[in-house]
Formats: sequence, C-alpha cells, structure tokens
Amino acid sequence: MSPHERNAQPARHRAIFLSDIHLGTRGCQADLLLDFLKRNESEHLYLVGDIVDGWRLKRWWYWPQSHNDVVQKIMRKARKGTNVVYIPGNHDEAARQYCQLTFGDVRVQDEAIHEMPDGRKLLVIHGDQFDGIVRYARWLAILGDWAYAAALRLNTIFNWGRRKLGLPYWSLSAFLKHRVKNAVQFIADYEKAVASEARRRGVDGVVCGHIHHAEMRTIEGILYCNDGDWVESCTALVEDFDGRLRIVHWAEVVARRSSRLPFAPVQLAAE
Repeated sequence: MSPHERNAQPARHRAIFLSDIHLGTRGCQADLLLDFLKRNESEHLYLVGDIVDGWRLKRWWYWPQSHNDVVQKIMRKARKGTNVVYIPGNHDEAARQYCQLTFGDVRVQDEAIHEMPDGRKLLVIHGDQFDGIVRYARWLAILGDWAYAAALRLNTIFNWGRRKLGLPYWSLSAFLKHRVKNAVQFIADYEKAVASEARRRGVDGVVCGHIHHAEMRTIEGILYCNDGDWVESCTALVEDFDGRLRIVHWAEVVARRSSRLPFAPVQLAAE
C-alpha cells in the first residue's frame, strides 16, 4: 500500500445499501467487502437481507476470520454513530422474529422507509416476498440454492486461476445467469413486481436485493434500485449528500486501483 493510500480519508456518503453478503458461505467476497467498508463511510447503512446465510450454516459450519471481521466492522460503525438498519431476508429469516428490536446499536426491521434530501421516499425491502419459488415451493428454492452454491464453487476455482494470471475478479456465475433466457425473464418479472408494490404503497421508489442483480432504472414512474450482492457482482448502492444514487462496482474499483502506478492518486469512490 502506498503512503497516499494509507493516509487517504474514506469517501463519505449520506446512505449505503448492502445486501446478499451471505456470510457463512465460501462464495462470500468478505475481503472485498471489508475493503469497501474501510474506504466508505455514511450517515445511514441499510443491510438489505441475506447478510448471514442461515440455510448454509444449518448444513455445515463455515465462518472464517474475515467473516467475523465484517460483522465487527459493521458493529463498530454503529457504535460510532452510523444509523445501521438490518432488514432480514429469506436466508437469514430467523432474524425476522427480532424485528423492532435493537442489538448493539443495530436496529432490526422487516422493512424501512428512507427519505432522500428532496423529500422522495424509498421503500427498503429484501424482496423475497416477490419470488414465487421462495414463497410457494421452498424445496425448489433449496434445490436451486444447492445448484447456485455449486456454480459459486466453480467461480472460486475460476477466479483463483485469474489471480494467478494477474487478472481481476470476474463472476463466471453471473455471466452464465445473465445469458439464460429464463433467468433474464425472471429478473424482469421480479423488478416489475417490486416496483408495483412501491407504487401501491405510495412511495417514489424501492431499494431491494435478493436476485443478485444490481440495477437502477425507472419502471413506470417508480425508481427501482437493486443493490446487488457480495458473492457475484460485489456491488453497493450509495446515496451522496445531494441525493444522487449510484451503484458502485467495488471489484472494478479495486482492479482500477491495483492497475495504477504506485504513487498515482487513488480515487476511493466509484464514478
């Protein structure tokens, strides 16, 4: 790390939205997430579900130090004054029984309303309630989770080879998923269903996760924002103090930072 990087101040945002971290799985990109959390601060931090993968931890225990470090980093932010709201998803659904309680300065809620500087309101939900497979065919969701985990293991091997060749992280599983016609249609249907719920609630937009597909677009007048995940795309949704929302692709930020000359200025926040 260059002297400039050691002395650089974290980028500051009004709000950060993270989801689908899946701590407790080998696919979790905990090191990249830790790097993001160290280099980015915010007044509000929303954890939008599937932070811990209870489904996987029930079958076998996997909890390396880096996953513990992520939890400790989030708790430290909460202690230092960041408003941290944890909205459980389907993989950490056990935490839903603790909604409206506070643990270590982290508030657990089933959903949240985030008000932007200009008064617009965003519904913040995980989004699994709009996934028919999760709601009505749980066995199929678990089978799909097993297949997804297998794809992520292949992704880990694939990226080990890329690192040996000096290449940056790239998600093979995300590439394959976005090329499958049924998966593309599922994503489109999901986005429309979530946007329709936001319209029904009378809010201006929605922030969600669940499908591991970062996206920000307007759907029939509703701002739809999906903050992605930290097993494939390594993305976060951030709101600047002027109310501008954008998706940060952190693996790309790290790749650009690594490719710079040792003494070149380092841009901490994605453009």
